[in-house]
Amino acid sequence: MTILFIIIGLTAFILIVAGLSGSKYLIEREVIIEQPKQTVFDYIKYLRNQEQYNKWVMEDPKSKKTATGTDGTVGFIYAWDSSNKNVGKGEEKIMSIAEGERIDIEVRFEKPFKNVASLYMTTEALTQGQAKVKFGFVGTLTYGMKVIYMLFNLKKMLGKDMQTSLQNLKAALEQ
Repeated sequence: MTILFIIIGLTAFILIVAGLSGSKYLIEREVIIEQPKQTVFDYIKYLRNQEQYNKWVMEDPKSKKTATGTDGTVGFIYAWDSSNKNVGKGEEKIMSIAEGERIDIEVRFEKPFKNVASLYMTTEALTQGQAKVKFGFVGTLTYGMKVIYMLFNLKKMLGKDMQTSLQNLKAALEQ
């Protein structure tokens, strides 16, 4: 009986904390790449290049991918559809580009759950041959997603995947 009360208490605690927590989240990671800033930016602004560094895109190389528009320009849409539950189905759309500085992307997830988030990548010159890349993930959580976000420590999990993507980017550009 005591175990049941502990489980009920923990469940109630999680639900209350989720209800009181903010609905916005921001996850950022960064890496330093031994290449000029413009070289790095010219690579990351093309969404198709994610096939060479983005952990989530690389998870299922056999997923069905489609592209609409001109890659590297505002309005370009890169979509994927995978039977792999870790990849799911969705699309990315380039929303804005500050040439040489920042790219903003809207991500629309269909499967395994519906959600919309924003990604951005920025480049900053540290020296003439060295750039810092910042990768950010911003979104809003529904009440149910807040509970999942807390239970599975999604900030840590997504942050780890983002850092892996940045390390892959570094390796691709420094080879």
